[in-house]
Amino acid sequence: MTTPNKTQDITFWFDAACPFCWMTSRWIKEVEKVRDIKVNWVPMSLGVLNEGRDHLSDDYKAEMKMAWGPARIFAAVATKEPEKVDALYTAMGSRIHNGDDRPRADKVAEAIPAALEEVGLDASYAEVAKGDSWDKELRAFHQTAMDEVGDEVGTPVIKFGEHAFFGPVITRLPKGEEAGEIFDAAARIAQFPYFFEIKRSRTEGPQL
Repeated sequence: MTTPNKTQDITFWFDAACPFCWMTSRWIKEVEKVRDIKVNWVPMSLGVLNEGRDHLSDDYKAEMKMAWGPARIFAAVATKEPEKVDALYTAMGSRIHNGDDRPRADKVAEAIPAALEEVGLDASYAEVAKGDSWDKELRAFHQTAMDEVGDEVGTPVIKFGEHAFFGPVITRLPKGEEAGEIFDAAARIAQFPYFFEIKRSRTEGPQL
């Protein structure tokens, strides 16, 4: 499939602490190199999504608690300096997910100030992670994803044109034209208004 003449608008909702979301985001960054797309990066929150789900394992609950901090920072940055969200996600995610298929508290804590400094954001954003002052905005960003796909999903949520879906979930990173071809397929499926779901059990975690 040849690259369309018209730029394709993509909305990508992400939680910076999720390794599966990180892998998909890196695929979209590869797609940017070979397809004419414009990506709007919007924070969402697995912490918000999983509120009240007491059946989750203790380990997963701990990860959800840890994920609130970065998500709150992205809510603040997306509100005040949205042009920096893309670069901040790359800077922070590269540190959080470097070699780990699950987020670790020490890496998250170290990633926040280093990533803010790398992209030229004020260090005071790091304080946002410690309180709930931006939770209203975070919940509002999160709700925009839920309005598109419902709440029986995870992260990422991607909107291709008029329709949004959870995923795609990938464990290994396609590059170059292969990344573009997978994007073409996903975008084409999204054009059909009556397509809802395709899924199989995962046999491996993200190969970061």
